[in-house]
Amino acid sequence: MNIIVCIKQVPETTEVRINPETNTLIREGVKSIINPFDMYAIEEAVRLKEKFGGKATVISMGPPQAEAALREALSMGIDNGILVGDRAFAGSDTWATSYTLAAAIKTAGEFDLIICGKQASDGDTAQVGPGISTHLDIPQVTYVKKIEEVKDKVMRVERMMEEGFEIIETPLPCLITVVKEINEPRLPSLKGMMRAKSAKITVLTQKELDLDPQSIGLCGSPTQVVKIFTPPPRKGGQILSGETEEIAGKLVELIKDEVH
Repeated sequence: MNIIVCIKQVPETTEVRINPETNTLIREGVKSIINPFDMYAIEEAVRLKEKFGGKATVISMGPPQAEAALREALSMGIDNGILVGDRAFAGSDTWATSYTLAAAIKTAGEFDLIICGKQASDGDTAQVGPGISTHLDIPQVTYVKKIEEVKDKVMRVERMMEEGFEIIETPLPCLITVVKEINEPRLPSLKGMMRAKSAKITVLTQKELDLDPQSIGLCGSPTQVVKIFTPPPRKGGQILSGETEEIAGKLVELIKDEVH
């Protein structure tokens, strides 16, 4: 079973800083980690590889420092690492990112499954995984909490919902995004860390992928961040007293005054 895992390196702190000129995250000088949800994707890929054989490849799009995230994934049992890195990719929104990652995945050869974390902690959009499946024209199942069975090129999974779960069967190849309930990520072994330290990381740039320049980076991003600001603090509220109908009437009047 050949598996692709897409991961992202994100700032470790929640106190992110924004470049006021480009409206993008300032990553310089900020310690980075693997996106927490992607750790569960890595672990699930290793478990599937151990159960069914095959290989697992991790792919990340980002600056040169993202190589550290790839090596951490290798130390956990992933076989190969691919860094999609080029200044031309900077500023990509979720559409341009998924377009670029889909192109990189095509260079990795045939695959049975792509696994992503449900969302990134710095963007929280949960759009890149589904975007990749759209560009590759393969089925997708989001918020997977359990892989029940893989047999005869069909996979049955348990998908988490707000109230309960769904059981879904999908043909392979497909893409899934996983939630933290799916497993408990392992710690890297000493042998794994030694192997990861010397492993070769493949770097793919715009030249190798031969992508449309109008579809990557800021230029190829349909969504643009126009302005980022901190909203003003809320004014103190008031407590309404009286009978239910009286309170409802007061509330309606307050809303009308606020609207007008």
